[in-house]
Amino acid sequence: TINGPAAVIWAMYIGAAEKQGVHPGRLRGTCQNDILKEYIAQKEFIFPPEPSMRLVVDTIEHGTHHLPQWNTVSISGYHIREAGATALQELAFTLADGMAYVDACLARGMKLDSFAPRLSFFFDCHNDFFEEIAKFRAARRIWARKMREKYGAKDPRSWLLRFHTQTAGVSLTAQQPENNIVRTAYQALAGVLGGTQSLHTNSMDETLALPTEKAVQIALRTQQVLLYETGVADTVDPLAGSYYVEHLTDRMEAECEEYFKKIEAQGGVIRAIENGFFQREIARSAYQYQKAMEEKEVIIVGVNEHVLEEEVPVETLKINQEDEEEQVRNVLAVRQARDPASLQSALDRVREAARGNQNLMPHLIQAVKCYATLGELVGALKDVFGVYREPAIF
Repeated sequence: TINGPAAVIWAMYIGAAEKQGVHPGRLRGTCQNDILKEYIAQKEFIFPPEPSMRLVVDTIEHGTHHLPQWNTVSISGYHIREAGATALQELAFTLADGMAYVDACLARGMKLDSFAPRLSFFFDCHNDFFEEIAKFRAARRIWARKMREKYGAKDPRSWLLRFHTQTAGVSLTAQQPENNIVRTAYQALAGVLGGTQSLHTNSMDETLALPTEKAVQIALRTQQVLLYETGVADTVDPLAGSYYVEHLTDRMEAECEEYFKKIEAQGGVIRAIENGFFQREIARSAYQYQKAMEEKEVIIVGVNEHVLEEEVPVETLKINQEDEEEQVRNVLAVRQARDPASLQSALDRVREAARGNQNLMPHLIQAVKCYATLGELVGALKDVFGVYREPAIF
């Protein structure tokens, strides 16, 4: 789930596989690798938008040619929603990001149907049950239409919006944390009814610390009860035809198109990032939600209603300091054992490739085989690309 340095860590994974005698073409997995949502919401960017987009396209291109079973980007609305966006904003901004990656790959000269089937998505599932289901249904309809009509995709696999869902971390409360079990179950049910292909259920204590084994097991059992006992996964799109769900889906789709027009009018996603459009929209929505909660227009059980005078302490996970110290020792041992000349030559080749227009993945893979660290490779790219400083948003 890394983003800014995703290309480097993916190179390490590929290098480790080759060291074990596994051909890259056999590897399957997913990189999150969605840098656009970092500028929009999560803020874990490193380089400016343009070179960052280049790195994402480099990974998509490399994966298309050498790792055909790999999902090289998981276009993520989750973090947009967690930053305070509405369901509509999460939908519109995520799909806009997806189309920006498609445009960048086409500008590189790639064929749409060579890479589009491996694009994947990642959404949040919040508390408004029917709105979340409508969001997922609208997402699939919009993506299929854009791929067919805007981009002319011929392969039906390119029309599919394959997505993972995670229940809403931002909806978890420190107060009465057992209530989070119920919230997560309803959110997971909405995700399944909305058609998700993959699901993550949050643990009840994640608002307090990394989850305990008990909390993780309850989250896992929540999924297993849904799968094995409820039958909700046995039917495709089970709420299709519901007048309310169809109305919400239609409305969300239409309003999403209005956001696309606003983004396009500003020159596209990157220009809208640079002028602060997304950030202002999310900040406004986050403020309005907080205000509604404080004025009890939105009720959060255990927080602004049905509050306990005295909270029962909850056991939380404690991380052993020795684990961190062991990792530091491991990195130092690798640095002492590697060949300095080969390392320096590999880092120089990365810088040279970054200055030109070559795909960086082969150079990154070669550098990690010389045991370049993540920090060293990011530093080499910083030497060429620089570091992004977000402008103040008013």
